[in-house]
Amino acid sequence: MILLAVLFLCFISSYSASVKGHTTGLSLNNDRLYKLTYSTEVLLDRGKGKLQDNVGYRLSSDVDVILLWRNPDGDDDQLIQITINNVKVESVNQQRGEKSIFKGKNPPKIIGKENLEALQRPVLLHLVHGKIKEFYSYQNEPVAIENLKRGLASLFQTQLSSGTTNEVDVSGDCKVTYQAHQDKVIKSKDLDSCKIARSGFTIPNQVLGVSSKASSVTTYKIEDSFVIAVLAEETHSFGLNFLRSIAGKIVSKQKLELRTTEAGPRLRPGKQAAAVIKAVDAKYTAIPIVGQVFQSECKRCPSLLEHWQSIRKHLQPDNLSKAEAVRHFLAFIQHLRTAKKEEILQILKTENKDILPQLVDAVTSAQTPDSLEAILDFLDFKSDSSIILQERFLYACGFASHPNEELLRALISKFKGSFGSNDIRETVMIVMGALVRKLCQNEGCKLKAVVEAKKLILGGLEKAEKKEDIMMYLLALKNALLPEGVPLLLKYAEAGEGPISHLAITALQRYDVPLITDEVKKTMNRIYHQNHKIHEKTVRTTAAAVILNNNPSYMEVKNILLSIGELPKEMNKYMLAIVEDILRFEMPGSKMIRRVLKEMVAHNYDRFSKSGSSSAYTGYIERTPHSASTYSLDILYSGSGILRRSNLNIFQYIGKGDLHGSQVVIEAQGLEALIAATPDEGEENLDSYAGMSAILFDVQLRPVTFFNGYSDLMSKVLSASGDPVSVVKGLVLLIDHSQELQLQSGLKANIEVQGGLAIDISGAMEFSLWYRESKTRVKNRVTAVITGDITVDSSFVKAGLETRAETEAGLEFISTVQFSQYPFLVCMQMDKEEAPFRQFETKYERLSTGRGYVSRKRKEQLVSGCELPLHQENSEMCKVVFAPQPDSASSGWF
Repeated sequence: MILLAVLFLCFISSYSASVKGHTTGLSLNNDRLYKLTYSTEVLLDRGKGKLQDNVGYRLSSDVDVILLWRNPDGDDDQLIQITINNVKVESVNQQRGEKSIFKGKNPPKIIGKENLEALQRPVLLHLVHGKIKEFYSYQNEPVAIENLKRGLASLFQTQLSSGTTNEVDVSGDCKVTYQAHQDKVIKSKDLDSCKIARSGFTIPNQVLGVSSKASSVTTYKIEDSFVIAVLAEETHSFGLNFLRSIAGKIVSKQKLELRTTEAGPRLRPGKQAAAVIKAVDAKYTAIPIVGQVFQSECKRCPSLLEHWQSIRKHLQPDNLSKAEAVRHFLAFIQHLRTAKKEEILQILKTENKDILPQLVDAVTSAQTPDSLEAILDFLDFKSDSSIILQERFLYACGFASHPNEELLRALISKFKGSFGSNDIRETVMIVMGALVRKLCQNEGCKLKAVVEAKKLILGGLEKAEKKEDIMMYLLALKNALLPEGVPLLLKYAEAGEGPISHLAITALQRYDVPLITDEVKKTMNRIYHQNHKIHEKTVRTTAAAVILNNNPSYMEVKNILLSIGELPKEMNKYMLAIVEDILRFEMPGSKMIRRVLKEMVAHNYDRFSKSGSSSAYTGYIERTPHSASTYSLDILYSGSGILRRSNLNIFQYIGKGDLHGSQVVIEAQGLEALIAATPDEGEENLDSYAGMSAILFDVQLRPVTFFNGYSDLMSKVLSASGDPVSVVKGLVLLIDHSQELQLQSGLKANIEVQGGLAIDISGAMEFSLWYRESKTRVKNRVTAVITGDITVDSSFVKAGLETRAETEAGLEFISTVQFSQYPFLVCMQMDKEEAPFRQFETKYERLSTGRGYVSRKRKEQLVSGCELPLHQENSEMCKVVFAPQPDSASSGWF
């Protein structure tokens, strides 16, 4: 009796967790014809638009379903035939009216006669326990048409009990979860889990990356173990993390409803489905149910050469400050990605020297095997006549959005060869370091080329004897940020001469906090407090920065604070400014500093009243609830009033992600002889030198030299024109995201986000012995264009949404020091220029025959310029003021 009760409870539990019926999946009745209606539609918008603003299209049809065969040994093994007929295509936006591109066109004209015939040819579906075992269709049908039939067939795959499992359908091999009710089943598909071969790439950096969300829910209404209605909705949305106006959303819906059932053909006899299929039509063949890749034919598309000829005038050097130049740069990259090596080489070999640098930027940024082979064949690294082109190629490699092993292997091969310029040899090694880091971020640290590059960097640094080689490998390691390189950096930081020691410590500054171990901080403390040897001010202050920015201990902070007052005059002021900036800006080390400052011995007037002109300040360029842009400027002077180092940094933060947008460091030493001043302690024998180093988008560039040595110094002083020296100049592909989606309906969708810059960073250092004045100038000019493009393609009709934002901006820092008297006078100024900010939105629908509809919107604002504060006494954040410009909108045929 107890056993019967238990069995009864199990039966009731099983019954309540599944739909009524005797099968695990859908089951058709014998000798019946099921007549259904089917529609699938897709619409695109930015995720917040009105329904009438959407673009998209709808395919609707009748569907006949019959049971051809049932396994006599079990009800859950069935072969069904699905036939589409009476196909219609229309706009999802019924308010379009006469502007609809489908108006007055019949299905054969829209879809194409051959496509329509293929779409209406029946397919066979072999279902076992409600799951698709095989999908049968005719060979050589258009892939896009087969995908639409796959999308319909996939709706017949379901189960009538709750649970989580893996299913293979048009979307791929996906994890699905079923919730079964009395007469309804809800299927949720985890689209992120779907395994399907699709091309695409993205940027791992959170700031420059794209966030996306996807969901898929299908609801089945069941009666007598068959569907009376199916409603599926799939959504994909994306947005650029740091600019939310670059966004889009795809909504794809499928609807299947049972109209009537009629008398149908009798079941086919047989024990095997294969024999039955052969009897129905021997031309049927099993094909994957997973959606297949197809590429729509581009009609009237220009060749690569024709495209280049139409845009080359916009890439003339004089036009690079315009957004139009960057826009054409991005479009040309897309065209290059489908071009062959021979086409690319033809353009490279025939272009003139003014345009070639921009062409090299574009070809390298395309990042395809053909473009890489073409540019490597074109450039001759053994020659010193094309140094500018070689450098533009190498920096474009360093900024590559999704580098592969082949690119790194090519640079390794070049490094082992001979060079016409030693500067190019150094740049190759420095860029190799940047590629190693990017590949490691994409879980490629174990690739053979990466392992070889690591050995070159670390082995080269261990064996290097020349100062130039040591500096080269240190710069490469500063880009690569290899954890195994930390001991080497500590060695050169503590034992190396001034510039080498300083470079090693700046490399350590870039490492993540977990890698700045107690051993690292002990070394930094020895350097700062000069326990083993005398170090230059630049070395000591950088060591202090490493300590203060990486979870400093109580005693570490206390010892640094106690040293203030015992340091050279300007270094005293500099360290005091650093501490005050950490406190004011609430940096991570501020809590420990506040603890130490509770002690009177560390916090007193004598220590905190030190005078001088050196300074440090951090402020916001822009701040929103989800992101922030910061700038920081620290300047260290020598005791005689001549600039020792200025360091300007710009960071972008989003959530926990950050991007070191730029750093421009100007360093000078050994200039006291110019004004007959006394050098500071430990710096009496320094050679005269001035130079500039830059980091751009997390990539350390090769430093440039203003002058080196006293004779070079005097010739530059006597003939100084104040002309700036370029650190980096060119077109940069900064944001690059490509994603191909297989929609459950069978349609193909693409998401493309690109961001490009025309950038010019330059610096200058001037001396006037007559006026006893020095001036440093750093100028950043940036023209930026970001585009977002989503399309949904059925091969015969396409809908798309394009968004674009563009601006031309500038930031300039000027520091002037008059040392004709003491204390010397310092004037610092940082200006953000007035900048336009334009936004565009284009929506379209287009038939493969060329007819289309387009709607355009434009919005323009003017961001007012301002002077950014550089002192704590003037710490009000630079206000971003928008002056709205008239909006415009248009729509019509094309």
